[in-house]
Amino acid sequence: MRGSAQQINSGVYLIHTNRELGLMLKGVKPLAKFVDFEGYYPEVVLRYLRLFDRHVEQGRMTRRDVFTQTDKGVLHYVYYALPGEEWRIDAMIDLWARPGNWSREREREEGKLLGYTDSQNDMWLSQYYKGPD
Repeated sequence: MRGSAQQINSGVYLIHTNRELGLMLKGVKPLAKFVDFEGYYPEVVLRYLRLFDRHVEQGRMTRRDVFTQTDKGVLHYVYYALPGEEWRIDAMIDLWARPGNWSREREREEGKLLGYTDSQNDMWLSQYYKGPD
């Protein structure tokens, strides 16, 4: 379970939410992940994804769409990775496909894949992560 963006953004670092594209273009963030049910992305998110897609067309990043059937419908994941960081997409898919419950260890692994530093992950886990160990 994640804390609120307002809580994190008042801390030592800013979360990447709504800042993904700028961080990726600066080379700070290697991977971005978006997910919603198929056909349910809000228009504001679709506009944001189109901004990413411009950079995909110019070869600055890669996009991969993944569809996963759940008991509540089809989830549509959209991943963007910097050149040379495409392996993170597969690693993220594998992380979420592992059997068992989400844990502190998985939360840390997801953070690393998304480009958070060890110290940022430490802060997140110690102050805001409320999930199971």
